[in-house]
Amino acid sequence: MAAQTPPTAPPVEARLADLCKELGVEAGVAGEAAALLEEGKGALLASPSFGSRSHEDAQRLCLAFVLYCAAKLKGRKEGSGVKLCEILKGCKLKYDDFFEEAQQLGLKIEKLLESRYGLDWEGRLELKQLESLVNLLTDAIRFYRKAYNELFSSTRTDQESRSATNTPEYFLFGWHLFLMLRSRSPELFKDLVSCIHGLVAVLAILLIHVPTKFRSFTIEGSSHLIKSTEKGVDLIASLCHNYHTSEDRLKEMMGRSHKAIEDFFSMKSISASECKTKTLDKIDTDGVLYFNGLLDEKCFQSNLEKLEKQCYSNTWEGDLNLKLFLINNDCIPSAENSSGDSTNIGCSKRVFETLASPTKTIKSMLTVPSSPLSPANGGSVKIVQMTPVTSAMTTAKWLRKVISPLSEKPSSKLQQFLSSCDRDLTNDVTKRVSIVLEAIFPTKSSADRGGSIGLNCAFDIPWAEARKMEASKLYYRVLEAICRAESQNNNVQNLTPLLSNERFHRCLIACSAELVLATHKTVIMMFPAVLESTGLTAFDLSKIIESFVRHEETLPRELKRHLNSLEEQLLESMAWEKGSSLYNSLVVARPSLAVEINRLGLLAEPMLSLDDLVALQNIHVESLPATPSKKTCC
Repeated sequence: MAAQTPPTAPPVEARLADLCKELGVEAGVAGEAAALLEEGKGALLASPSFGSRSHEDAQRLCLAFVLYCAAKLKGRKEGSGVKLCEILKGCKLKYDDFFEEAQQLGLKIEKLLESRYGLDWEGRLELKQLESLVNLLTDAIRFYRKAYNELFSSTRTDQESRSATNTPEYFLFGWHLFLMLRSRSPELFKDLVSCIHGLVAVLAILLIHVPTKFRSFTIEGSSHLIKSTEKGVDLIASLCHNYHTSEDRLKEMMGRSHKAIEDFFSMKSISASECKTKTLDKIDTDGVLYFNGLLDEKCFQSNLEKLEKQCYSNTWEGDLNLKLFLINNDCIPSAENSSGDSTNIGCSKRVFETLASPTKTIKSMLTVPSSPLSPANGGSVKIVQMTPVTSAMTTAKWLRKVISPLSEKPSSKLQQFLSSCDRDLTNDVTKRVSIVLEAIFPTKSSADRGGSIGLNCAFDIPWAEARKMEASKLYYRVLEAICRAESQNNNVQNLTPLLSNERFHRCLIACSAELVLATHKTVIMMFPAVLESTGLTAFDLSKIIESFVRHEETLPRELKRHLNSLEEQLLESMAWEKGSSLYNSLVVARPSLAVEINRLGLLAEPMLSLDDLVALQNIHVESLPATPSKKTCC
């Protein structure tokens, strides 16, 4: 009689055990992952969750998700334990696929995750921030590859390269220099626009130091360097023109790069005007610094090896391995799945694709005071596809050229509207802007404010102050445009009902800040964090978007598209969540629904007052006038 084979573990459990062994996962985390899988596998492996994915793909996604949850939420110390990058490599998954399904998997076992790890499990998991960071670095390396290949002739550096060993050494030097800058000032490179400025600074340093024989162009008649002075080509101005960067910001990044090179290589910079080198021929050397021995043929290899060693010893950023962004690794997102639209909504749109859109129904039932369409809003505009970098840099240029030159305070015309109310509202408006924008752009880490750590770190203070200034100026500009339209349409100067509406102002400020955040594509604060920071609901914000777009005539089409997409997703999903102010409005518009809405407990809580917001966010406002009202806002 043949011996019976011993029973084997169920395939998915056995695969998890093998995965943990392969990755060297510590016993506590492996046991936690096994327990989580045992309790949640029924819901996790339900076929509708994965659409057209195969059962094999579904299992690998589930294994990656439960192991990441166990590693991240079981109290793993920062910098230790298995990382997401390693998990995805072990499961043979791309970041794209994992991030696409992880949110749905979390919703499937939400109650289980809450019971095991607490109500804040989603924030501690940091999946949205990680996805945004992956997209940011992917966009950055694509931009750098393209720009490098335009400026230098060498072997290919595009994504046909399968390993870092096939990548030109000067290209590697520049990327490692950028990573070193990030490691020295991590708070400064949490948005795409800052990263592009850093990379353009690196390109400038390469142009100054890389031997001319490796350039793909000559200075005379070059289409790459078209700005010039009496003394020669203006390198910084030319690069700013090519890549839509700010000259002041680029010079700041150059200064940081010079300081990093001096510290790391123990080199002293000298004025380029004192150097006689071919790389500086026909270049205006005023204000340009040069490092002897940085990239010349005698010292380059040793300098590159030293830089590579430093970068590889500090190659991890959170759960990501930065080395992988140098090559066409299977984990890295494809071009079409990179950051694109910066909107990050907490509930997946595909859940609602089979439902009729309630957007038009809501708009017909509930109205918000607004002016008629302005002439600038007529006619549709054909949307031209843009890369994430192009979109970010062109919209940042709009902020820099159109919004930044405006006054820091309300204009004389806006002050006239504010002072013409039943009482002068100027102080109320300026105080509110300061409080709300400080809540949105914190300059203290969320840990200092009682939150989590990791990717949720504080904004760089100068960066945050600049973004607050952009948002406040945009707010004042749109507010004035709305006031002008309302005054003209109603033939009145006294706009007290509108200008004394706390929710209206707060939504307008939040919308301005959201556009600034969307432009810079930061990984620190993503939508809907702007709502959480200001005490607003999704429905509150949705009511102001149409009016905002209508009254800001210069708004770039990419930002219009962002707001339109945001409005659609708000009204199709988030506005219907429990605690939305939509239900408060429905009770007024449809009294017959009041009993059912109250029975289900759907009504929103009263909006936090400014005083409560100050206390909640630990905002210091000693230098500002008293808050407009100490009462809870309706």
